[in-house]
Amino acid sequence: MTMEMSKELERMLSVEGMPLFERAAVFATVAHCGVTRKGNQIPYLVHPIETAAIVAEMTDDQELIAAAVLHDVLEDTEVTLLELQLYFGERVAFYVCQETEDKRQELPPESTWLVRKQETIDFLKNRADTAAKMLALADKLSNMRSVARDVEHMGDRLWERFHQKDPSMHGWMYRQVAEAVQELQDYPAWKEYDRLIRRVFEQG
Repeated sequence: MTMEMSKELERMLSVEGMPLFERAAVFATVAHCGVTRKGNQIPYLVHPIETAAIVAEMTDDQELIAAAVLHDVLEDTEVTLLELQLYFGERVAFYVCQETEDKRQELPPESTWLVRKQETIDFLKNRADTAAKMLALADKLSNMRSVARDVEHMGDRLWERFHQKDPSMHGWMYRQVAEAVQELQDYPAWKEYDRLIRRVFEQG
């Protein structure tokens, strides 16, 4: 994060008594400022806010909800782990780290897509606790809602916006995540996620 941004954040976050969620939302707003979602003009912030809303439907854990708002700041912005720890504490930073892919910036993203997704799936199956699974489910459900909306209007052209162009690979990834977080299957979020996967990838 640039020094100018840090100074502006210090000013905004210094409001006395600002709740954790609001502080996280301010931080994420600054971090993602001016960025839009892949392939459209929707402000990127819509995604982490929606992710946080989904988490809030599953738990009242304020730190996990804050982590949901912040879940992409390490992966996609100049924010550092140290800054997250400073502003939000170890536990919030811990869950953001767990939701952050190693993008291997030195390599073309299309060449690392499969290994990155497999790492996420392996983590969810073997090491993630329930809170981390809630965060992952909320993130993927938000993405699936976007995919389901766009595929209705764009058809197969939708997949051209992604580093992985094969829709069957996306279907594999989303289904593997659903299976990895199946302990959450009684939550409406998991049920909606399952329905959307079936609708987009398993028709016919």
